[in-house]
Amino acid sequence: MSQSDQYKILTLNNIASLGLERFPRDRYRCGGDFDDPHAILVRSANLLSLAPNPNLLAVGRAGAGTNNIDGPNLAELGIPVFNTPGANANAVKELVLSGLLISTRNLVGAMNFVRDITHSSSDEFSKTVEDGKKRFAGRELPGRTLGIVGLGKIGGLVADVALKLGMRVIGYDPGITVDAAWGLPAGVVKAGSVESLLRQSDFVSLHVPLNDATKHLVNADRLRDMRDGSVLLNFSRGAVVDNEAVVAALNSGALKQYICDFPHSDLMGVSGVIALPHLGASTQEAEENCAVMVADQVRDYLDNGNIVNSVNLPDVSMSRESAYRLAIINKNIPNMVSQISAVLGELKLNIQNMINKSANDLAVTLVDVESPVEEAGLNAIKDISGVIRVRYLNGY
Repeated sequence: MSQSDQYKILTLNNIASLGLERFPRDRYRCGGDFDDPHAILVRSANLLSLAPNPNLLAVGRAGAGTNNIDGPNLAELGIPVFNTPGANANAVKELVLSGLLISTRNLVGAMNFVRDITHSSSDEFSKTVEDGKKRFAGRELPGRTLGIVGLGKIGGLVADVALKLGMRVIGYDPGITVDAAWGLPAGVVKAGSVESLLRQSDFVSLHVPLNDATKHLVNADRLRDMRDGSVLLNFSRGAVVDNEAVVAALNSGALKQYICDFPHSDLMGVSGVIALPHLGASTQEAEENCAVMVADQVRDYLDNGNIVNSVNLPDVSMSRESAYRLAIINKNIPNMVSQISAVLGELKLNIQNMINKSANDLAVTLVDVESPVEEAGLNAIKDISGVIRVRYLNGY
């Protein structure tokens, strides 16, 4: 696509204006009424049944979770799905800290008690307060053990603030990245398993994505491993926890409290449940951070073919060395790079730089060439068996 053309960006939710301003107005139009957008920006809108129009090149999620988007299907069509890991991390960290304090100081019960006092005289009111406050005596956090399942950006920030509060912190994350491991505070103790972590913790905070491996990660069997009177905090995804099992554990007294950001009818009215209305990323700062991050990623892909923070295609990034770039999404099969190179050689196109990255069944190839590519050349690459999509990015 030429730099003189305009991209249409469909916004399906309220994307912060600070993010939309990252799209230059001479080359991009943003709005909520396009039938044939080149990209979609979304927060919570359900795209699981999306039937992409032929123009659609990318989907950007202004947030970390992408359970509302069918990433695998879009990948087969050569459409990357971007997310914004870490952009709302501080907001979630602060909410987890709020949950810890709400729990340990019994704040919800105390506030409800004061709210419901009906005495009319100030003396009676004061006496009722003084007589009743002993029911809400709490505990302090220093010396308590916090177990964190999932040590990505949010888990690392939660660990850091807990250590600074004097808590002992143990963590478990079998899939932790090298960067995340380097970023962890030195005081985090590594647990060998989820079960081991649960047995040692007074509080357990969950920070994992929802997928087949983590659905009902906390179930009846694992709840039996938790200490009696412990507190479970879930600010990741609702289905990471088996609600039925949690209700049973609360009713039996094995679990003291379940504090979560995912209200569900199964949890309503159950003693020990404190449910918030999905407030994790609901701060002005987090919404702006997510919007800016996803806008920059989508724009870089549309303009340069670079893929950063995609959940369904390999990340690949290469600095532009030419005004003439080919961005190719293909099956991860043998001889693909050599076939692309051979076609370019036959067309007498000199390659200035080239990169290929693969993940599972798919790969992305970026090629900068010295001179313009004619339509016949693009068609020749498209005709290579296994090529899913070819984009010609003409101009910086």
